[in-house]
Amino acid sequence: MPVREEKRNLETIPVGSLGLVCVTGCEPLGHMIDRYLVKWRTERENEHKNTLAFSGYQRDSYLIDTSLPRFGSGEGKGVILESVRGHDLYILVDVCNYSVTYSLYGDENHCSPDDHYQNLKRIIAAVGGKARRITVIMPFLYESRQHKRTSRESLDCAIALQEIIKMGVDNIITFDAHDARVQNAIPLNGFETVQPAYQFIKGLLNHIFDLTIDSNHMMIISPDEGGMSRAIYMANVLGLDMGMFYKRRDYTTIVDGKNPIVAHEFLGSSVEGKDVIVVDDMISSGDSVLDVATELKRRKANRIFIAATFGLFTKGLELFDRAYDKELINGVLTTNLIYQTPELLKCPWYISCDLSKYIAYIIDTLNHDSSISDLLDPSERIQNLVGRYKRGEITPRT
Repeated sequence: MPVREEKRNLETIPVGSLGLVCVTGCEPLGHMIDRYLVKWRTERENEHKNTLAFSGYQRDSYLIDTSLPRFGSGEGKGVILESVRGHDLYILVDVCNYSVTYSLYGDENHCSPDDHYQNLKRIIAAVGGKARRITVIMPFLYESRQHKRTSRESLDCAIALQEIIKMGVDNIITFDAHDARVQNAIPLNGFETVQPAYQFIKGLLNHIFDLTIDSNHMMIISPDEGGMSRAIYMANVLGLDMGMFYKRRDYTTIVDGKNPIVAHEFLGSSVEGKDVIVVDDMISSGDSVLDVATELKRRKANRIFIAATFGLFTKGLELFDRAYDKELINGVLTTNLIYQTPELLKCPWYISCDLSKYIAYIIDTLNHDSSISDLLDPSERIQNLVGRYKRGEITPRT
């Protein structure tokens, strides 16, 4: 049974001519978003489409041509190669794409999150206040892991948010912020943190054909107390029980800038014989989620699937290859919101969750100055998806 294409009925006048800017490193995602926007606006029937207010509404591409050249010393600048006067601009940036390089005194240097953030500021500065509105889409929120002060230390995320707002940015859209309370740094501006719960469930149901989605056969697990809200939401919308691990840390020592975890303690009902989805915001090295998987297997869990918005894999993929070979884990789901290595995409345990269509919906709706509330709460879409799965209407992908 073919899936009906979801269309949004947008009749309001656009804020301005739509423009999408991809800061170096997120071009693949940007081109996918652009294709959706072009398709929808070509097909959309609107009696006002040819009026002055809708000028430039239907185009072959909404991507704005930009350049971020570097001098030999490593210094750089941002250049916008076409007019953006009066545009409603959406600037997409991936601060985690370490594959982007530049020449520094003749040596190849990889872009760090700091470099990508600086490139974002260069593009905003190049706009020069000529755009009607600027929205920054930063899926992985820059410095979001440095969001609170526990000693005499910098508050990098709050400073960065305030800095780009002062430069003229009106709204910031991020995904699964490490701590959404960081928006308190910019209380008078738009800040949306979006959860990709629907895409995780869709990715899992499209690849695993024999799941029994009820509280007797499945369970949602939060690997720490900080991720409780996302686990509670997914458990509620699927009608499952949830459990939680909390990390017992050694606060007398610091290793790699943080207190090492001594043990993972579990709170919740029995996981014995159940398929388990471990939900987190990011996989950094992977040590933490694999420790959780080990503890779950020790408690006789059946299959274990790890769903994390951002797959950083800072220690490489070998840890997960070994865990998969030992049948410790059965699958890992992360999104294409940040850079994915070709090696990751080939891994037999990996399921990629595409967010390009979702971001295109958000951009299309915001450009019309319409509400995105229904997009931010996907519970109805999840229920429809699970219903179709139970009726056997979804054909698993290999």
